[in-house]
Amino acid sequence: MKYLDFKNKFAAAPLISSSILTALGDNEQVLRNQVSAWKKRGLVMELKRGLYLLNENDRKINLSRVFIANQLYSPSYVSMAYALMFYDLIPERVADLTSISTRKTKNFNNPLGVFAYHHLSALCFTGFVEEKDENGYSFFIATPEKAVVDFIYLNLARFDPQQPDIFELSFRFQNYGELKLFKLKKFAELFHSKKLIAVVNSFCEFIKAS
Repeated sequence: MKYLDFKNKFAAAPLISSSILTALGDNEQVLRNQVSAWKKRGLVMELKRGLYLLNENDRKINLSRVFIANQLYSPSYVSMAYALMFYDLIPERVADLTSISTRKTKNFNNPLGVFAYHHLSALCFTGFVEEKDENGYSFFIATPEKAVVDFIYLNLARFDPQQPDIFELSFRFQNYGELKLFKLKKFAELFHSKKLIAVVNSFCEFIKAS
């Protein structure tokens, strides 16, 4: 297959998977070799093994990184610092995109950036909602309260429930007035961690005192 034909077929496709290549009907190994050659020329990007994207100039849509994060490793939802930035709960711009998954912890580093996934048990795999990106594609992201609890839990060694100022001084939490305290406490209880519950309770007291 010529690259022009390949481009015309997939220019409007969100992603190109190995299973789609198999369904084209051409010699599968020949096509895989062609895709490998196109990748070296910068015509095709490999997001992970068996998942591809046309280069920016040849595709008709620019997929959001949050949508791609959900597709790279499933089931998963975007959380941690990226979600805190999404909700304007921290002032920093966050480049690396971190998600939560029930599968094992894993990282993907591809031309679109770093995509990190942290394992949580199925019991804690909750508290996320479906949103739409600018192209109308759905992605899952933690609610503000779950993003906070996920962040605290996976950075628990850095928190001290006796030092509530750390939330503002070290982690620079902001715009926390809209957070629902009962939701923070409910999500913290799912982890069955006494320290997490203590830190989240301290955070709730910090919010009430602010």
